[in-house]
Amino acid sequence: MDIKQKIGARIKEIRTQLKLSQEAVANKAEIERTFMTHVENGRRNVSVETLYKIVSNGLDMSFQKFFESEIFNAKKVKEVVK
Repeated sequence: MDIKQKIGARIKEIRTQLKLSQEAVANKAEIERTFMTHVENGRRNVSVETLYKIVSNGLDMSFQKFFESEIFNAKKVKEVVK
């Protein structure tokens, strides 16, 4: 799984836990819903600025909390690369 897919999966995980639609998150983040779909599916590179809007505004979460997920565990990535 590449970083785009990991970010998308994490966004979707949080969004579904919060019982929010893609449209609701996109509106709060001030981005297009179709772009949100592509991000969640790992099909688009997302800038740090846009990711910040999605995480902070759309999901009402800090970057730190967003990246605390096991999906971003660098130790596991290094083990896979070896």
